[in-house]
Amino acid sequence: MKRFKMNLLFALVAVLSVGGVACAASDVVTLKVSHYLPATSTFQKKNLIPWCEKISKESNGRLKCQIYPSMQLGGMPSQLFDQVRDGLADIVWTIPTFQSGRFTKSDVFELPFMVNSAEKGSQALWDYIQKNSLNEFKGTKLIFTHLHDGSVVHFSKKSVKTLEDLKGLKLAAPHRLGTKTIAALGAIPVQMPATALPEALSKGVVDGSCLPWEVTTSLKLQEITKTHTEFPPHHPKIFNSTFVFAMNEAKYNSLPADLKKVIDDNSGREVSRWVGKIWDEGALVSRKIAVDRHNTINVLSEAEYNRWVKATDPVIDGWIKEVDARVGNGRALYNDAKALLKKYKD
Repeated sequence: MKRFKMNLLFALVAVLSVGGVACAASDVVTLKVSHYLPATSTFQKKNLIPWCEKISKESNGRLKCQIYPSMQLGGMPSQLFDQVRDGLADIVWTIPTFQSGRFTKSDVFELPFMVNSAEKGSQALWDYIQKNSLNEFKGTKLIFTHLHDGSVVHFSKKSVKTLEDLKGLKLAAPHRLGTKTIAALGAIPVQMPATALPEALSKGVVDGSCLPWEVTTSLKLQEITKTHTEFPPHHPKIFNSTFVFAMNEAKYNSLPADLKKVIDDNSGREVSRWVGKIWDEGALVSRKIAVDRHNTINVLSEAEYNRWVKATDPVIDGWIKEVDARVGNGRALYNDAKALLKKYKD
């Protein structure tokens, strides 16, 4: 009888141990995270992976990321926001304005010559969206929002130092305000995702592209483009792109309170600032690659820069009128974005 009781006790302990392991395993939440750049991109290596490691550590291993770069879950970059809203992915990193005209208020930061620092601009973008345009992101929880280091103009062959040099050239742009800006400067805009640029530049489909320095490295554009046109130091660049790192709202709501807190603790303005800072730092690295390859970098003079800014004023006026017609308060929204950028300038 004694041996029987001992065997029964051992069996019970074994069952409870297996049950505990099963329970612990089932308590792990694996988040499907999708984006459109290669796994070698600065975003994945220096933003996404550290973020995932941090939430895993703070959740004692109960939150995990399964990363799908280069659209491995299928679809096009323009579909990423809908994929996370609809639950195909749990989290995405994307430029929401790949869908032209849908994010009417949020794309103000993509207007010409607005931003000169990703770190500072990303904080302004977070505040602006929280205040003015959260309704454009229904169905998701925004974890962070950010801007890149600002677009410069990269050319496969041409050397551009003036507006006159730019006229008639075909330039790739990532979004609708980028195309309007390029057209205002006298070039011919061609809207396409960044991942299509290497082939388009190599085959002469476009003469150049407007991209931040940071992105050029993952696409190896320093090898394809031979000249680059920059703007005077500490001046806002030609245009920017708004990025969001967004989670499916239902997935977030399904988490237990302690895991929600981990996500919340790794969301917001400060995380947005950190992401922007990484992009500013990445720009310096990418630019040095072009310099080391002896590519030509043309920096606009102050007077020429002012000509480019003035030429794009109608793009800003047009945005204000368009927003007035669709949702109202276009001028107030533009002024608020400018004020927030000024707030984080120093």
